Amino acid sequence: MKLPRDISGEDAVKALSRMGFELVRQHGSHIRLARGQVRLTVPKHKTIAPKTLQTILRQAGISLNEFLNQL
Repeated sequence: MKLPRDISGEDAVKALSRMGFELVRQHGSHIRLARGQVRLTVPKHKTIAPKTLQTILRQAGISLNEFLNQL
């Protein structure tokens, strides 16, 4: 499945929050999330680059379908 190009940083944070990730802190335009030992940094940009989104999902250990269902 092709990665979407129109997902904002805020949308990504909302979807990840629904999956159990909690906001740890925000420094500038970067938001830190955590769930157990897994820590993620999500850029709060208007759109997230597909490769960046792919890296976030891989670090989180979730599939693209799981993520898209939470949007």
